[in-house]
Amino acid sequence: MENNEAKWYVLHTFSGYENVAKENLETVVEKYNLQDRIFDILIPMEDVIEEKNGKKKLVQRKIMPCYLLVKMIYGDDLWHNVTRTRGITGFVGPKGRPLALTEDEVKKMRLEKINVPVSLEVGDKIEVIDGPLNTMIGVVLSVDNENQRVKVNVEMFGRETPVDLEFAQIRKIND
Repeated sequence: MENNEAKWYVLHTFSGYENVAKENLETVVEKYNLQDRIFDILIPMEDVIEEKNGKKKLVQRKIMPCYLLVKMIYGDDLWHNVTRTRGITGFVGPKGRPLALTEDEVKKMRLEKINVPVSLEVGDKIEVIDGPLNTMIGVVLSVDNENQRVKVNVEMFGRETPVDLEFAQIRKIND
């Protein structure tokens, strides 16, 4: 159940322990039945194109190493559960007290799904308007309206490559 009181908070982790801290916090949520207070735990990632040995490939990279983002309804009772989780050093905020992200920050980091009405069909041509594949043209392979995602074939590195994109990252091209 999603709650309007839930806000995004930033947690600091030990360097290189983001995945461990995320798993440990998920275990804490299960152990103490906090599913109605802690809704989402993310490691901020982005898709980037890396070149290695002359070959380019699309990889995921941490945007903010040493940090986790957590969507929760904060209360002082949760502070100990969260800050005592192995791998987490504390909340980001003044004197270690949690400071929720602003709506602008949440939008910039794309933490909330924005429903984008799109009428797409298999075979439609699209242009990528956001992300590392910006300005690439592709052809729709499949449409997932429920999750607001589309699988698209784009020409990358001299061959057709299927990529998953969000509706917000594309626009339909009308021939």
